[in-house]
Amino acid sequence: MTAYIFEFIGTGMLILIGNGVVANLVLKDTKGSDSGWVGISLAWGIAVFIGVFISADVSGAHLNPAVTVGLATAGKFSWSLVPGYIVAQILGAMMGNFLVWLTYKKQYDATEDESALLATFSTAPAIRSYGWNLVSEAIGTFALVFGVFYIAGGAMANEPISLGSLDALPVALLVMGIGFGLGGPTGYAINPARDLGPRIMHAILPLRNKGKSDWSYAWVPVLGPILGALLAALVFIVLN
Repeated sequence: MTAYIFEFIGTGMLILIGNGVVANLVLKDTKGSDSGWVGISLAWGIAVFIGVFISADVSGAHLNPAVTVGLATAGKFSWSLVPGYIVAQILGAMMGNFLVWLTYKKQYDATEDESALLATFSTAPAIRSYGWNLVSEAIGTFALVFGVFYIAGGAMANEPISLGSLDALPVALLVMGIGFGLGGPTGYAINPARDLGPRIMHAILPLRNKGKSDWSYAWVPVLGPILGALLAALVFIVLN
């Protein structure tokens, strides 16, 4: 249970900081509306650093169902723990975005742009093409999970691996790089919990000018990262 709790906390902190900067950028009447894509990519890297640093020594700091599935597929994490980790991650993401909503409650009330409101919860593609959006998410997540294998010491025989607190910075830099280099097409969810949990919160929170939660797209940032993680695990297995 301790590991699940820290996956919940770490993922919550990830979303609180990450989607917090999105809210600061796109909502009306904030003081951070000029931070742009650079600010978003940097902030998500910082969010990953915080989440990983908090949870690494207890849960291994997956904070992402794709990472959990990838590690389990490669034989580096127990499949028996996978369901609990994923539930904790989704619930943590929901809590993180709930706190973003509380923080920016007056700005949410003042914002009339439905797409801006949704952007503070979940991702959306720049050009909607489900197949290519899926490819973009899979490639971005492949880069993340494959990098995590080696940052976490993945070359060590058959030993289980997990992220430690000292791995927080390289993982954060990896996520920043993915944001800068691969984030443009879809907003780089690269994490099913990061998109699904907040999208659920968008659907249930009493937002004043809320539009639809775009459930027709919701499967892409769930399936794409899982496929990317599976591919990363298979390449890792072949190489090792």
